[in-house]
Order: sequence, then C-alpha cells, then structure tokens
Amino acid sequence: MLDPAAPQLVVNAPTLMFSWLPADPDAVAALVPAGLRARPDRQVFLCQYVVDDECQTSGVGAYSLTFLAVSLQDMDPPDGDIPGGWWTHYLASSHRIRTYVAARGAPAAAGETLVQVRGGRLSTETRVDGRPLIRVAARVGYTGTEAHNGHHRYVTAREDELVVTDFPYVAEPVSPFEIESVEFLDPEHPVYPLRPANPLQICWGFYSPRVSFAYPARPDALDEPVSAPVHQVPARRTRGGLPSAS
Repeated sequence: MLDPAAPQLVVNAPTLMFSWLPADPDAVAALVPAGLRARPDRQVFLCQYVVDDECQTSGVGAYSLTFLAVSLQDMDPPDGDIPGGWWTHYLASSHRIRTYVAARGAPAAAGETLVQVRGGRLSTETRVDGRPLIRVAARVGYTGTEAHNGHHRYVTAREDELVVTDFPYVAEPVSPFEIESVEFLDPEHPVYPLRPANPLQICWGFYSPRVSFAYPARPDALDEPVSAPVHQVPARRTRGGLPSAS
C-alpha cells in the first residue's frame, strides 16, 4: 500500500479537461459542502486521462481516471486564473490509486476511462461496471511549441475536515480544439446532476497528448495558510492558466 503522505509523479498522460455550465445549477450547488461556495454560474469541470505504463509514474502504476468537480469561489490557485474545485466523483481503474487518493480525501470509486484520437477526432468514454457513463467527442489538432504550466487547486474532505492541495502541472495543449458533444448516459448514476446544459456551453478546456503532474506531499487543512509556491515561468513558455490533470 502506498503511503498517502508521500508525493507521487505522473508524466506524459494523454488528457482531456474542460468545463461547462450545468443543466441543473441547484443540484450542482447542493453537492458543495458547508464552508465552500460554488461559483455563481455553478460551473462544472471534467478530466479524463490514461496512464498506459507504470514507467510513467513514480509508484502509483498504470491506471485510467475520470474526475468531476464543481468550480469554487474564492479558491484560486497561487498562479492561475482557473478557480479551484471540489471533487464530487473520482473514478479510477486501479485499486492502488483509489486507496492512495481516498486516504487524501478524494471520493474514489472504480471506473475505467478510454481516450482515443484518430484523424483529428478525439473520443473519450468513462465506464462503470462495464457500462458507458460519460462520452465526449471533440475535434483536435496538434501540439506546437507552446506549453502551459502552473498549479491547480482541489478541495477534499478527510475525516470530516476540509483539506486543500495545489497540484503542479505541465501540459502541451493541441490547437485547434473544440468540444462537439458531451453525453451523460445513465440518469440513475450520481454523476447525472452534473450533466451540461442544452445547448452545450463550454467555458474553457484543452486536450494534450502529454500532461505531467505531481501529487504533493501533504494536503493542508482549509483553515491553515496554504503555501504559495514560487514559480518562475521560462521565457520560452507561456502560462495559459490551464488546470492540472490530477
């Protein structure tokens, strides 16, 4: 079993991440616990990624992951303009990673994520118990010379205590990028209240064939000062404010 206090590194994971305005804003707000505030627009974001080989991690092994989160007000990371999020669902294929993140407060459950690109078309699917749960289609281009880096902030609950963690990341996004459809396929599943409005309203997002990030060593209690890491961006790179795939 992994030590939940130990940091872990993941490199070069193909990752889709984006946000939308929900069909049921009141249901989204109801998922946020006391002590936190959802954004006024009740923005929701989704991340789907795959780690194909255990050599891409420092110890968590190969796995795939889908998580959903509600964007929070007054919870911005130290060096990005994307608000932090409250994890509502965290569906991972590996028992090892589920155990590791659950000890850190993530709402970990079993699930499988597929990410595939063919001929400029990206398709992703999240499955639970072998049944499709979330399906996304997008148009994607190629990476260029630009990279985005920084930190993204997540809040979880551990032993009835809210904790906050800043995840460092580096992403190489593709261009062009356009979400075409987002399907929530099971009205009975607990993720369904987070489904997007119709017509679809995308707020921000990216796809990258290579995202690297780290689980930091120790989450902080929400009532403790959260350290703001000093982060120097090399001149050859630009910070686009994109969130981590954590």
